[in-house]
Amino acid sequence: MKTRFTLFIFAMLAWGLYSCNQNNNPTLTTAYLDLPQTPYQYNSGAANDYIPTLGRVLFYDTRLSVSNGVSCASCHKQALAFSDNNKFSRGFNGVLTNRNAMPIQNLRGFGIINGTPIFSDSSLNLSTSLFWDGRETLLTAQVLEPIISHVEMGMTLENLTKKLSQLSEYPSLFKNAYGDEEVTEGKISVALSRFIVSITSNQTKFDLYQQRKIEFSPAELEGFNIFLNKYNCNNCHNTFSFNGSLFTNIDAPFFGGGYVPDQRFIDIGLDTNPIDKGRADVTGLSTDIGRFKIPNLRNVALTAPYMHDGRFATLNEVLEHYSTGIEDSPNLDPVLQTNGSPRRMMISEAEKQSIIAFLYTLTDYSMITDPKFSSPFKSK
Repeated sequence: MKTRFTLFIFAMLAWGLYSCNQNNNPTLTTAYLDLPQTPYQYNSGAANDYIPTLGRVLFYDTRLSVSNGVSCASCHKQALAFSDNNKFSRGFNGVLTNRNAMPIQNLRGFGIINGTPIFSDSSLNLSTSLFWDGRETLLTAQVLEPIISHVEMGMTLENLTKKLSQLSEYPSLFKNAYGDEEVTEGKISVALSRFIVSITSNQTKFDLYQQRKIEFSPAELEGFNIFLNKYNCNNCHNTFSFNGSLFTNIDAPFFGGGYVPDQRFIDIGLDTNPIDKGRADVTGLSTDIGRFKIPNLRNVALTAPYMHDGRFATLNEVLEHYSTGIEDSPNLDPVLQTNGSPRRMMISEAEKQSIIAFLYTLTDYSMITDPKFSSPFKSK
């Protein structure tokens, strides 16, 4: 009996190890790539749609991490507008990141030089402020940072290229994309970037309203008017900009020089004494302490929890912050002050519900269900 019990325990341990390996390492023995014979059209600026196709595979492949358990999609989930529903994301060794994962959408066209938007497809360096603190300006560099992070995916670029070169499904993917099978750091970064810039939200109820194809409900229209006119949310979440309705202030003038703070990053009074220094970690300027990038509000109903540290679980909590919770922080934005003190908007419950009804019109159900943005790894 003891021998049979011991064998049973060993069998269960072996099954557990096998199951864990199957879940964390999607090889073609347990999963297969379900890619269309003709690649999806990604409209990413790539001359060859096989490049973002490769990027899609890389984005969802957990083998890009040292543990074979974490992919880009682990923290950027399509159903959540490529954001994370956790305050902080869990890396390859179980350690949590120190900031909430920002949603990925509409990155293309974010480049600004001397106040002029850059729409060119000739470069993937389309943003002047990536991450909450804007520490990276090149998308092709940004996509590699989580991979080599000691918290997130834990790889080295040398080991990554070697690893992918030894996986049976990648030679043909690289050959289709680039004309040869060689796996390089540059090819990986471009493919990931091309896929990411193709993720576009432009089929929301708000977009259809702007095109005069539908009407808002009374509550949605009331919320839109309150958003624009009563509380001036449009000051930071710009509804009408050169880059379209992105609901951020990416078009704000950047004077630089360390004298005038970059208005793409603001302090909204989350803490009197911010523990996370935000933009100041990049610039070293005391005037940037507590300033963070203003997020794009598209699909905001899907991207909870909110703020750089995920402190607010609901949109109602966010609105309550602006209503009564703004702290007298060192660099509190003037828009959020009244006579030098934190502004108290005192948003009524009815107004909150109307604003939230409007914010729901920014949800793009087509983007979050589009198969060309979904995982290509399918179970047999």
